[in-house]
Amino acid sequence: MHVPRDLDLIAEARRNWEAHAFGEGDAMTAATSIARAHQIVIGAADRALAPFGLTFSRFEALALLHFSRRGALPMGRIGARLQVHATSVTTLVDRLERDGLVRRVPAEGDRRSVLAQITERGRETVPRAAAALAAIRFGLHGVDDGEVRAVAAALRPLRRAAGDLPGEGPGARGDGRP
Repeated sequence: MHVPRDLDLIAEARRNWEAHAFGEGDAMTAATSIARAHQIVIGAADRALAPFGLTFSRFEALALLHFSRRGALPMGRIGARLQVHATSVTTLVDRLERDGLVRRVPAEGDRRSVLAQITERGRETVPRAAAALAAIRFGLHGVDDGEVRAVAAALRPLRRAAGDLPGEGPGARGDGRP
């Protein structure tokens, strides 16, 4: 897609928003900027992870297994930790399993439950893929360290309102669990 360098598409969207009397444009501009930033960051991360046969979402699932004590988690817990639907977890694990990075194993003591378990190949892949993400600063090129911290801080109230933070927001139980 070619966008003229002299055109800020989000500023143009704001101008149109306000010109059509849809209301004040700050919230629309912020939301649209967040969505565009997401596209930029995920695109950069996916390109950095492509040599490993991973996307950012598959890397997140694989890293989660890598970080777990036993290298295995129930599929439902993976979904809860990554905040994605069960169908998405199944798709992620299918692909990781096909690539030999994880395997499905029965849960000990619960025949109904299946665990995703990281393989040795998966364990070897995570540090190299993580290094590739670190090398591109997770797609945050052009953003200095202070600005990175400011972005995280600026988004904290949004996450709090959504109930992402333990003991804060709607439905919070105060016990650190979602």
